[in-house]
Amino acid sequence: MSRTASSIERTSQDDDRSTAGGNPSKGDAPDDREPAPGGFWRRNALSLACFGIFAVLLLAQSLTGWRSAVADAVQHGEQGFGYWKYLTTGHFAEATFENWESEFLQMGAFVLLTVFLLQKGSGESKQDHDGPRDEDPRRHRDDADAPWPVRRGGAWLIAYENSLLIAFAVLFLGSLAGHAIAGAHEYTSEQHQHGGHGVGPLQFMRMSEFWFQSFQNWQSEFLAVGTIVVLSVFLRQRGSAESKPVHAPHSKTGDD
Repeated sequence: MSRTASSIERTSQDDDRSTAGGNPSKGDAPDDREPAPGGFWRRNALSLACFGIFAVLLLAQSLTGWRSAVADAVQHGEQGFGYWKYLTTGHFAEATFENWESEFLQMGAFVLLTVFLLQKGSGESKQDHDGPRDEDPRRHRDDADAPWPVRRGGAWLIAYENSLLIAFAVLFLGSLAGHAIAGAHEYTSEQHQHGGHGVGPLQFMRMSEFWFQSFQNWQSEFLAVGTIVVLSVFLRQRGSAESKPVHAPHSKTGDD
């Protein structure tokens, strides 16, 4: 989650020290572009662990969903089907996309809300202070280690300085579309079993079933985000980047 204000303060302090003491020589300062010690696995352990757990749980979801779908088919006098065929059904895809949709909505909304809103004392909020909370990246256009869009400027920079929100918006809309397509397929299959008529994705999106599936996930995501925002005011987890230091007072906002 974003720690924009804290990063800016650290950058500002580093700039002040550099101005006061002159530009250090290459021998006096470490090269920030050198990889951290520990190799690839240590430097990427958090993302690898998260995606690894995701893969295991997605596999578990698919296996249990398959067993559930087969049991339901047999109960209605139909033949069972194999695991690989199940992966192409709306039953699996609908359940998957409707959850991804809510996750990307939650994260994108949180990124946007933390631009404008503060929560006093929360480790999930930017620090509560006056003055600008983000430095103009155009002042760093000549920095050799600045990301390429910053050095290029123009439309590239405008897109890049909003790229995190844009990415979550694209992922949310893609998952929403996947939910609508898979949900329409699953709903149509159920209707055909009972002699009814099928629907297309746009028709399915106008049905209460689609929005019931979405809202039941969306509300839980914002409950979880709101809970960690408030709990991080009073509770701590030593060593976690999502917590303030254990010794920090409750009124301290941000993680530094």
